Amino acid sequence: MGNGDQCAEEYLPLSALQHYAYCPRQFALIHVDRQWAENCFTAEGQVLHQRVNSGEAETRCDLHVARSIRLVSDRLGLYGVADMVEFHRVEGAGCQLPDHPGRWQPYAVEYKRGRSKADDWDRIQLCAQAMALEEMLGVTVPQGAIFYGKPRRREQVAIGETLRETTIRVTGEVHALYAAGHLPLPEPGPKCDHCSLRRICLPDRKSASEYLRRMFDL
Repeated sequence: MGNGDQCAEEYLPLSALQHYAYCPRQFALIHVDRQWAENCFTAEGQVLHQRVNSGEAETRCDLHVARSIRLVSDRLGLYGVADMVEFHRVEGAGCQLPDHPGRWQPYAVEYKRGRSKADDWDRIQLCAQAMALEEMLGVTVPQGAIFYGKPRRREQVAIGETLRETTIRVTGEVHALYAAGHLPLPEPGPKCDHCSLRRICLPDRKSASEYLRRMFDL
């Protein structure tokens, strides 16, 4: 699975890529150890996703909007749900939609709380969605967007070769870590303050003995 050209033995959620790119230990806690915790940031994210996913599909002239689209990629060994996919009517190349004549260009839109980031954590997840759409619909998806809740506007993302290569590499690392069942050591930093798993990952001194027991299976 390291080169992204073979199907994974076990498919993983698309969201796992964002978790891993943000912090490999966070990915392992969620997807290997099955740990989860809520905080104000995850709650905001859930509210944002509930709002966008509550709407039905709609068509306006040359635009068809579909929500909560199930995705799967055999190449990447990933599955998940796209918050929203816009289909723009185009001339020539494009995919076909049931009950909608003509050709349509898909454009995935991922919803995130907060603001745009310098790192590609969110863009990698969007790129994987675009690659899954390409595989399912047989059409190239060169662009997508991330809607951020704080500024309430979209960031357009080019699905270029560099981002695709990064996404394939990260996907391979995610599958390898999941298969190994390994929990990476913590790497404390500023981003830990926003992580809902902080207390599980970095317990205070009073919980040090329990932390060591979990780390070394004592």
